[in-house]
Amino acid sequence: MAPLVLLVEDEILVRLTAAVGLEEAGFAVIEADDAAQALEILCSHDDICAVFTDVNMPGSLDGIDLAQLVHDRWPDVRILVTTGGADLSGGLPDGSEFVAKPYHADQIVTCLRRALAA
Repeated sequence: MAPLVLLVEDEILVRLTAAVGLEEAGFAVIEADDAAQALEILCSHDDICAVFTDVNMPGSLDGIDLAQLVHDRWPDVRILVTTGGADLSGGLPDGSEFVAKPYHADQIVTCLRRALAA
């Protein structure tokens, strides 16, 4: 069974491109367009192994808030965070990884495979 990744991105074209790259690399993908929807999905799926989230999203929670909630409530779920801004790796929960936008699908795949192997 393919590892299941929750992809959280509000920009539809960016989300679709990332989803295709992950699926082509052998991951199963569930998509969410904001942190609130991502939390609903996490609560209803116990087989998600990783969350790949953008920082800047609409709603009351951003990707950093989401990363912290995932880290606290689902400690076995790996976290990968992206944004077009500065490197945020110092402000992320322990064990999280940061990938700057723009990224290539192979960067995400490499980071996810490394995180899942840890």
